[in-house]
Amino acid sequence: MPVTITAIDAFHLRIPHDMWAEPPLFAGRPRTHVEAVYVRVTTDKGVVGWGECNGFSGAAAVTAVETLIRRVAVGQDPTDSELMPRIERMLHGLGRAGVIMHAMSGLDIALWDIRGKLEGVSVSKLLGGAKRTRVETYASLIQYAGNVENVKRITARALERGYKHIKLHERTPEAVAAARSVTGPNIPIKVDTNCAWLPGEADAPVAAMKASNPHWVEEPIWPPEDFESAAKLRKATGVPIAMGENATSPSDFRKMIAAGAVDFVQPSVNKIGGITHLWKIATEAEKAGITCVPHMFYFGPGYLATLHCIACKEREVPLERMFADVAQVPYAKTVPDVNGAVEVPDRPGLGADPEPELFERFRA
Repeated sequence: MPVTITAIDAFHLRIPHDMWAEPPLFAGRPRTHVEAVYVRVTTDKGVVGWGECNGFSGAAAVTAVETLIRRVAVGQDPTDSELMPRIERMLHGLGRAGVIMHAMSGLDIALWDIRGKLEGVSVSKLLGGAKRTRVETYASLIQYAGNVENVKRITARALERGYKHIKLHERTPEAVAAARSVTGPNIPIKVDTNCAWLPGEADAPVAAMKASNPHWVEEPIWPPEDFESAAKLRKATGVPIAMGENATSPSDFRKMIAAGAVDFVQPSVNKIGGITHLWKIATEAEKAGITCVPHMFYFGPGYLATLHCIACKEREVPLERMFADVAQVPYAKTVPDVNGAVEVPDRPGLGADPEPELFERFRA
């Protein structure tokens, strides 16, 4: 029988966290909370799907969902495979990236959740079946602004909690060397520089990081779409390069691969257009010989969506997990991270719904 979307709602959550040091500034204010925007899609069959937008879009993403996405998606069939492409074309004049695509990402994830629940199968099953049922996670540290003592202390804490992969958000060779002095030689260390340098400025610091054997250096170049400069840096230093968190479409990933700019691609399910686009990017990239390691600095439905995609794609990679003490970690009971790994849920849809108390305690 036909099924119809009857309501779409968005919720901005701000969940306090403790990063065990002075918080860095982000967009002009201290980074003291996990920012999240969850999307709830309700159908006339009583089936509810959950998605997630880029949380840092905050109120802007809520507005985009509740004024634009709601207007064009309510009354539609959530199982229609042409629904998302149709909406993307319909709204293209409002922007092909940014908040509009973040809002569409939330809708897309929720639609996959609904389809799985309607069919009684997991998102992994919808994607063709899980190739692995357990996925390791990596501790993604918040930025400590080059403070090597903080880097050492928090890296050690991550190892004590069972993580076997570390990611830094640092920009100095000294910070990377500090982490390596704690991990020893065999723990992969990823380094996200958040577009630290203009072309020509990155060669020296990235080359200096090479002595610490980084698994990759992420987004070293500003602007991130300067794939030609990233390719020159990769060739000059011999350091593996990762990018894609700030890419705007599957075509951006084709361009960065064609330019020889990248060893690892990192689509963000909450920004790029949801599971539909992430899965396309991962499949195309790995056919081209480039490993897809999705970006995922979140805890909500997007985290579960990314987990299912990693479980199903060809190359085994770890799942990013923000490393901080969070006031309430979503899915801590239903999909727990235990000693740096998670089991892929085999329940219908994403495998778990957000806990109701999140909305009672942390609604912005």
